[in-house]
Amino acid sequence: MSIISKDISKAVELLSNEELVAIPTETVYGLAGNIYSEKAITAIFETKQRPFFNPLIVHIPSVDYLDKIVASIPEKARLLADVFWPGPITLVLKKKNTIPDLITGGKDTVAVRIPNHPTILELLNQLSFPLAAPSANPFSGISPTTAEHVEAYFKDKIKMVLDGGPCKKGIESTIIGFENDEPIIYRLGSTSIEDIESVVGSVEVKNKKEVTPNSPGMLERHYAPKTKTVLTDNLRKSITEHQGKRIGLLLYNDILNDDAIEFKIVLTQDQDLEEAASKLYDALHQLDKHDLDIIIAERLPNYGLGKSINDRLIRATKQ
Repeated sequence: MSIISKDISKAVELLSNEELVAIPTETVYGLAGNIYSEKAITAIFETKQRPFFNPLIVHIPSVDYLDKIVASIPEKARLLADVFWPGPITLVLKKKNTIPDLITGGKDTVAVRIPNHPTILELLNQLSFPLAAPSANPFSGISPTTAEHVEAYFKDKIKMVLDGGPCKKGIESTIIGFENDEPIIYRLGSTSIEDIESVVGSVEVKNKKEVTPNSPGMLERHYAPKTKTVLTDNLRKSITEHQGKRIGLLLYNDILNDDAIEFKIVLTQDQDLEEAASKLYDALHQLDKHDLDIIIAERLPNYGLGKSINDRLIRATKQ
């Protein structure tokens, strides 16, 4: 029996009883629980097999709710919230003491955002608490962008996936912290650096930290298929190097005809980086099902969302 349902009232009931529910957002599906329930938050970490030092993102229904979560808001954080919320930007801010350390990996900051998806916003508005919701996948695996991806991962471990359709953005939110009140990008994501800099000026990127990371998404290996995956600037050369193997290709927009290829997916026919981002994880899920020896992924142009997609592919190819 499927655990996928569109019943928001059922999700409210489960979450209020300290159970986990997988939820849709515009970026990826999240594995959600009440931030004030130690039982629920512990279950998130254990279900995902996620290390407890890796912080979770808190999802809130409106900007008004921010004062219940954070102790202070730098001016540039307010600017970013005004422009991009609801939307795929997460802000890492000084937390109030009421926010459990379990959520924040013991840090004095909390990652928070307002998702831009009607189903999750309706759910959040019916709850009396915010939701912690990392991506609904086993730790370091490919993030889910459909309810079916989540069910395949967790059908025996959670009671419900709240179905909100395929995620429109397709990769996680951009995470921005503040050092001396200046914005720092901790994770590249669905909002491009260029769009952020148009609001707050030049920003620094510090998106790798293996020990006590400042935010999710900073670990070196992440978002990875089970199939060995390589990233290349030269498709022909990479195909030749793996001659005789069952090869799957993940292409940006090049229509490459080669008899050596078992399976290929083109992310966009029109060099549309938003379309490529929205299809990325689903393409990796598909390729991972085909009993391939290797997935060869084509590096994207390194600007706009191309930087965020390349970041995911680099982490997916780390051994």
